[in-house]
Amino acid sequence: MGSYIGIDLGTSAVKLLLLRENGDVLGTAEESYPVSYPRAGWAEQDPQAWYTAAVRGIRQLLEGHRADEVRGIGIAGQMHGLVLLNRNGVVLRPAILWNDGRSAAESERLNREIGEKRLLELTGNIAYAGFTLPKLLWVRANEAKLYRQTATVLLPKDELVRRLTGICGTEPSDACGTLLYDGKHARWSEELTEQLAIPTDLLPPVRGSAEMVGTLLPEVARETGLSERVFVVAGAGDNAAAALGNGVIDAGDCNLSLGTSGTLLVPCADYPPLTAPTLHTFIHADGKPMLLGCILNAASAGAWWVEGILGSGNFGREMANLRCGRADDPYFLPYLMGERSPHNDPAARGVFFGMSGGTDRAAMTRAVYEGVSFALRDCAEEARRTGISLQRVRLCGGGARSEEWSRLLADVLNVTVEVPEQAGGPSKGGAMLAAVADGCFPSVRDAAERLKPAVAHRYEPTPARCDFYAERYAFFRTLYPAMKKLWS
Repeated sequence: MGSYIGIDLGTSAVKLLLLRENGDVLGTAEESYPVSYPRAGWAEQDPQAWYTAAVRGIRQLLEGHRADEVRGIGIAGQMHGLVLLNRNGVVLRPAILWNDGRSAAESERLNREIGEKRLLELTGNIAYAGFTLPKLLWVRANEAKLYRQTATVLLPKDELVRRLTGICGTEPSDACGTLLYDGKHARWSEELTEQLAIPTDLLPPVRGSAEMVGTLLPEVARETGLSERVFVVAGAGDNAAAALGNGVIDAGDCNLSLGTSGTLLVPCADYPPLTAPTLHTFIHADGKPMLLGCILNAASAGAWWVEGILGSGNFGREMANLRCGRADDPYFLPYLMGERSPHNDPAARGVFFGMSGGTDRAAMTRAVYEGVSFALRDCAEEARRTGISLQRVRLCGGGARSEEWSRLLADVLNVTVEVPEQAGGPSKGGAMLAAVADGCFPSVRDAAERLKPAVAHRYEPTPARCDFYAERYAFFRTLYPAMKKLWS
């Protein structure tokens, strides 16, 4: 029986998973790398670090397992980043990451000059500073010499695919996050590239998520211990891959990812009406549309508070009283790196509000996790405004390991929260795509249905707590408009 490697190219680490075609997880591995913040609001990374960590991770993953049984690799990864290559395939500068806000002016200009309505018609999205296109325009305006040397524009996971196979490309779920891809018609937007004078040959070919790109280069095979016959598929953006690994593929399902960022993903049967510019309309790993709400700080806000501010490594102890909130607890706006959904404001910043002489450590901790949960509810309310009914969500990501936070989310969102029995997230989804490409499953949808993990824990909303948080959420909603003028 063959096995498949899934690689999740995250913001702070690469996470790997070894999957049997029957769904058994044989092992996991993780290798970290740094993020550079050269200026306030900027975030960069060296693409070489991704490859180095992936090679180390594959070696670690294969310890105690037969390398000759590995048949394919699927890669998921952080979306929206910008990698520039010259004609010789040399990376021209550090990758500009998804949470980099330097292109705010370019984003505003796109929304103003092309217009939000037309951008929605062409791409299903308005411009955000985090998207790839504004970043590319920033490079053209501020690093003109490098831009003139650029021969290929890639997304982060696609750069890793290139390093493994020597072949450039992307796929729809990630391409949608560039603001240059027309998901409804499955093509790069000719109107946008022409209007913005972006040569179309800079953009890579688009393949299906489960389509084979190529096999491992000889030097990669030697470094990893794998066969040169091992193939690599196009893969998927991290959110689509995470939802796939969680079995969230049908319309009406919902996946909530609690990683560095927080995302609410809702698959759609048809291309949704373009009535919610505060959400993203992307393509799922099965080629169908999906709605996505994204906040830039989720578990990362908790880590900032617990580890960075409190100096504590005991998350369980600090989060033990999350659901013991009181009406006089302070509030927290979790906009440490700006915010995407629903505000689209790179200048937004984190704020504690409403502290008193009686505010203690536990109340401040509750405020942080409530604030993140309220920001996720912002996304849920935007989805509901499109007519989508959210009754149940599945969690994934590091935050899903917290029982207290899971219960809090059930009450804040007023939905049933499910935590799957088998973790995996984007790396599992990547491995599943490789298994589909190898013929283990007739389709991506079939793989999702057959390998959907069982529920380990289910948390039902508590009516009294739902009412309590509904009142606090209503006040939370007033804070951003009041603060906006202070940092704009």
